[in-house]
Amino acid sequence: MFEQTFKNIDDVLWKEAGCTTELDYTEQTSWMLFLKYLDDLEHEKAMSAELVGKPYAFIIDQPYRWSSWAAPKQADGSFDHDKALTGDDLIDYVNDALFPYLRGFKQRATGPDTIEYKIGEIFGEIKSKFQSGYSLRDALELMDGLRFRTQTEKHELSHLYEAKIKNMGNAGRNGGEYYTPRPLIRAMIAVTKPKIGERIYDGAAGSAGFLCEAYDYLRRGDLSTSQLQTLQTKTFYGKEKKSLAYVIAIMNMILHGIEAPNIIHTNTLAENISDIQDKDRFDVILANPPFGGKERPEVQQNFPIKTGETAFLFLQHFIKYLKAGGRAAVVIKNTFLSNSDGAARSLRKELLENCNLHTVLDCPGGTFIGAGVKTVVLFFEKGAPTRKAWYYQLDPGRNMGKTNSLNDNDLKEFVALQASFADSEKSWSVDMKGIDQTSFDLSVKNPNKAEEAALRDPEDIIAEMAALDIESAGILEEIRGML
Repeated sequence: MFEQTFKNIDDVLWKEAGCTTELDYTEQTSWMLFLKYLDDLEHEKAMSAELVGKPYAFIIDQPYRWSSWAAPKQADGSFDHDKALTGDDLIDYVNDALFPYLRGFKQRATGPDTIEYKIGEIFGEIKSKFQSGYSLRDALELMDGLRFRTQTEKHELSHLYEAKIKNMGNAGRNGGEYYTPRPLIRAMIAVTKPKIGERIYDGAAGSAGFLCEAYDYLRRGDLSTSQLQTLQTKTFYGKEKKSLAYVIAIMNMILHGIEAPNIIHTNTLAENISDIQDKDRFDVILANPPFGGKERPEVQQNFPIKTGETAFLFLQHFIKYLKAGGRAAVVIKNTFLSNSDGAARSLRKELLENCNLHTVLDCPGGTFIGAGVKTVVLFFEKGAPTRKAWYYQLDPGRNMGKTNSLNDNDLKEFVALQASFADSEKSWSVDMKGIDQTSFDLSVKNPNKAEEAALRDPEDIIAEMAALDIESAGILEEIRGML
């Protein structure tokens, strides 16, 4: 129903000089979508209050409400073109009045877990890139056609927004940063089995795909009012460093049904993990932290195992943040299993001694569109050492790409076999007594499958070269930032 509206908004943005990439399209759609959602939510709450004879205190003051400036209506409900600003007047209003007012909510909010604070955070990080008030007017009128009044409408909009995030993730160098394939996330959740009442955390939230999918998983079936309240306020927690990803994460969670998401805009790795207390820890951690980055020396000082590799620091962070008996599923570059440098060896030793690394899922190249590096998913529980690890080598039997991406069916066998750690042509177990106690090498060597001497697929080689170019560019950027 709403798909054409999204396409029409993209057409408007494509013609707008200030918007040149899929990232721009998603960013600009997000702030308009958020304000339209907020207006619908407020009117819904006002009507509910009126039905029981109670007053409702609007969050947004009258002049700044969507229905006042973006889509003023006449008495009969038709669009009021006489009251609607356009051209330079609209651009000036949005830039000089609306956004400063919305940014101010951060200072006026009673705390960071309120919707008011989130409004202030979002509009402190995002700005309108529209240069033409006529284009903005067209986009606003299209956005006004969306409705959030029913669960069906919200569900459809959440799927469309997810598709937009996926397109943005596939568009270029930021692919893995913004988008983890949802079938992979769902398999990770199926293995970790979160329960209502447990606290779930992603310290590298990106677009909040893990938290949204975990919400969908827990939302199934009939839940009590108390359980629904627990899901809304005391279950999902995340941190995200990048401004655009933070805004998208908030919007994505809202569309999935969480009204005031517990996402904090911060550099997760800037926190000294020795300061973490038991009350801060989580029952379940699901994450795909960025890899390939090079962290500055002052950030490395927050960790006992010093390394510039971002993913290695995140893994230390996650182990520390996990409760005793807590479960985690974390995506990491497959070279972590065998890297010979001191930090990688120390981290593998730490993981094996303090956690039960019970499952390693080996993902094929192409799992992450646009990222040529191969990855594994580490599944572990904190509190007991690893005695035996079960490996599964995922092989969908095809080369994966944008038009042939990972699907839920590809992971069915993995989830089924993992439940009993069963051996198969693609799965086997490794006794930790048998691994080298100096290197702690955990690399994937399938004993049930003959080694193939086939040449690598040229597409895989090209993708890996592109990924290395991106990684090199990121390192050079970091070095420039230090100078």
